[in-house]
Amino acid sequence: MARKSGFNGLIASIARENARQARLRESERKRNERDSIKVAREYQRGLIQSEKEAKIRYIESRIEETDDLNNELIERIDGLKCILEHTLQIDDSISFSSLRILEKFKDFYASKEIATPLPKPKLEDYTNGIEQPSLFSKLIPGSEKRYQKALNSAKQQYESDFAQYELKENERVSYLYRLKTEYDEEKSRYDLKIKERNLEVDQFEEDYHNAESDAVITYNTMVLERSEYPDEFPQIFRLAYLPDSKELVIDYELPNKEIIPAIAEFKYIKTKDEINEKARKIQEIKEIYADIVAAVTLRTIHEIFEADQGNVIQLVVFNGYVNSVDPATGKDITPYLISTRVAKERFEELDLSRVEKSVCLRNLGAQVSPRPAELQAVKPIVEFNMVDKRFVDHEDMLESLNGLPNLMDLNPYEFERLVTDLFSKMGLDAKLTRSSKDGGVDCVAFDTRPIVGGKVVIQAKRYKNTVGVSAVRDLYGTMLNEGANKGILVTTKSYGQMLMNSRKISQLNL
Repeated sequence: MARKSGFNGLIASIARENARQARLRESERKRNERDSIKVAREYQRGLIQSEKEAKIRYIESRIEETDDLNNELIERIDGLKCILEHTLQIDDSISFSSLRILEKFKDFYASKEIATPLPKPKLEDYTNGIEQPSLFSKLIPGSEKRYQKALNSAKQQYESDFAQYELKENERVSYLYRLKTEYDEEKSRYDLKIKERNLEVDQFEEDYHNAESDAVITYNTMVLERSEYPDEFPQIFRLAYLPDSKELVIDYELPNKEIIPAIAEFKYIKTKDEINEKARKIQEIKEIYADIVAAVTLRTIHEIFEADQGNVIQLVVFNGYVNSVDPATGKDITPYLISTRVAKERFEELDLSRVEKSVCLRNLGAQVSPRPAELQAVKPIVEFNMVDKRFVDHEDMLESLNGLPNLMDLNPYEFERLVTDLFSKMGLDAKLTRSSKDGGVDCVAFDTRPIVGGKVVIQAKRYKNTVGVSAVRDLYGTMLNEGANKGILVTTKSYGQMLMNSRKISQLNL
């Protein structure tokens, strides 16, 4: 009975141990399961955090991209608004010394191997190791013979090496001579080029100070070509120079309004992940473009006058045009948007760092398009092609006359010359036109006074009869066509009643 009780106790103990082990295994399983779930959750949280950080970084990069685009816009607009101010910090004159070649030609160079003479073989270096037999050695048979053989062998080797030395040294000297000859020839060509170039510069400088037309045009072309503008500005122009009046005429291509960015601002929309564009207001584009036209005009005139170290320019005519397309016809057009004629003395009185550009130009008597962005054209004060083709030089008619002539004895062309000279004596810058293809203009005069001055077209009528209304109409049409401020009709007779009532056309009887 006791034995059975002990057996049952053992069985119960084993069962309890098994149950305990099972509980431990279950606990371990649950712990491992919890650890696995914990690791999985931590991994998931890590993924979510990484995605969140990546999204934040992406958004930050898009915002930075938007800021870069806006900064580029700001920089572009600032550059367009500071066109005039940019040149005020620069000396626009060109030193003639800078055009000369001052750099010396490179020094002669040869490698050390070529420049250094080869070591010359010496006979003693070959025979030093050969000892002449002593009196005692000579008693030994063959000693003298061996000595002579060794000596002859050393001499032969010396002669062979010396021949090789002479060959290589001659080659080295010949090659060095060839290098030096080529160097001397190249240096001579370079020196000749320098001499010719510097003589050309000397002649150019002399011609410039003598107000030679080609030299003045070349110099001022260099001045304007050196002027730095924002990208996409055409910087295309042509110049003409009138030595007698020291007048420089400039036809200058202006940029189109498309030079102004049509976008005013970039904005990043986070919810759509888009960078949206905000259009610039049309009125703002018009204002900026009008400012650009005025700035280029004042800047160009400033650069020309500031660079005038030879004092060869007293007057500048600036005509600014654009190459565009007529929206109504689709054809290419080149309307002039601004034209002004200004004297150096008047222009140098300006403080360009403080002027209001549009007001300044009006004060200078400039003809400015009221709507340049819409390509509304103005008539150039002086047309570029007129400078060389329509205006002609002539002798002073007043000086050639003896006493007071009968005006009716003068031929029509002489009468026109006389009228031109009279207006010149009155202080106007008067120019006689050619007798044919003059556009109905006998003389063009410029009153250089600010505000009240301007362009004047003059017709000379050497008539015996009264000047009729048709002449008035013709002159008025010519004024409109030429963009002149005034028209003057000069005649040897009287005027009809219609002309007397005209308010825009002056009359002068001789």
